[in-house]
Amino acid sequence: MKPYRIPQLAKTYTDYDMIQRHTDLPPFPDARGSLLYIFLNHGAARTPDAELCALVTVLVQLGLDTHESIDLAEGSSGEKDMRSRQLKVLAGDYFSSWFYHILAKRGEVGIIGSLSAAIADFNVLKAQLFIKAKEMILSAEAYLQAAVQLNMRLFLSFTPLIDRPLAEAWENLLYEFSRCETIALELKRGASPVEAQRGYCYWHLLEAASEEERRQLRERKLAPKDWKKLKMKYKCESLLTDKLHQAMDSIQKILQDLRDESLTREIRGALDRFLLQLKMSGQAAGEA
Repeated sequence: MKPYRIPQLAKTYTDYDMIQRHTDLPPFPDARGSLLYIFLNHGAARTPDAELCALVTVLVQLGLDTHESIDLAEGSSGEKDMRSRQLKVLAGDYFSSWFYHILAKRGEVGIIGSLSAAIADFNVLKAQLFIKAKEMILSAEAYLQAAVQLNMRLFLSFTPLIDRPLAEAWENLLYEFSRCETIALELKRGASPVEAQRGYCYWHLLEAASEEERRQLRERKLAPKDWKKLKMKYKCESLLTDKLHQAMDSIQKILQDLRDESLTREIRGALDRFLLQLKMSGQAAGEA
């Protein structure tokens, strides 16, 4: 099997000075991308180029995530913030468009269709989550579960290409890997009251906080230091870190049941890369 190089290949389509100077991109979905690459390489003979599939899928995911991050700057003003939002719109469109171009060039019409259907499903799920959030009928656990399902959707479209004896392990591991990446993002976005709006910490605090604290949350009147105190008081980061540990434990249990030593070794390598990225980003959850 060729060495895993999806992040390096993706840089050809994502690394531009203008984007790097004027805005920030969401985290690269490397854990899910590497898991897809590994399972497609262990799939049946009909499986298409695993590297191609993983590359286009992470590019589409990055495009969707980039568009999602625009909402976080809704209350911003000024030329710098406006430029950042405009670039996120353009960058998200640009990243997403590459999947069609790359697959069409290779004649992979079937994968274009399945990924397009997955994108449509993603948008439906996202709209449903948005409606619940707008109507304030969302719990923290329901939000987290919905976010995980969203992060799985594109990758699940490749399940028919996974060798049948491995399909159950693939779906279970994809769920847990998606949980890990979702929780890692929630830990990162929870550092700021602006970025955390409508995230796990926000919904947890609406459930656990006092009436006055909930009023301040709804009216967005919390200063950064007050937001930090509130998170500590209601143990937001501890809850998320515990969930990250639980996901890691679940992955280990699934790997123990796999009989393919080569497959198990490669998945452990992907998990180790994810943990290393967490530690390098300075997140306490990386201690998992």
